[in-house]
Amino acid sequence: MPKNSLAFDFPQDLLDAQATLHEARAGYQEYAKTLPWSAEPMPGWESDKQLHSNYISSKPDSPGYTEEQAAEVRRFQDELRRLSAEVMTHPYWATLNENVVAARMALKHAHEPAEA
Repeated sequence: MPKNSLAFDFPQDLLDAQATLHEARAGYQEYAKTLPWSAEPMPGWESDKQLHSNYISSKPDSPGYTEEQAAEVRRFQDELRRLSAEVMTHPYWATLNENVVAARMALKHAHEPAEA
């Protein structure tokens, strides 16, 4: 069973779509780190002390997302859905009779440098 992307002859447009999907997902994850913890305004909270430690989890008040932040989240989500559909429905998958799961997994790692 093929273990890496070299065992599959992925078309360049599929490789490009997968790479763009990776980039979009990474961009969304970075953007999400800048957002308030709740999309809607929510009061903060503090839990009781954790057993066997002095750790107390808490969250500050969340102002919720601004209209601009909500629009940017929707834009990222729409782009991620579009790219995911492009990769998942690519005609290449219909050319495989077996090892489809292995090929899909290999495609996810095709952008990584080959091991020596």
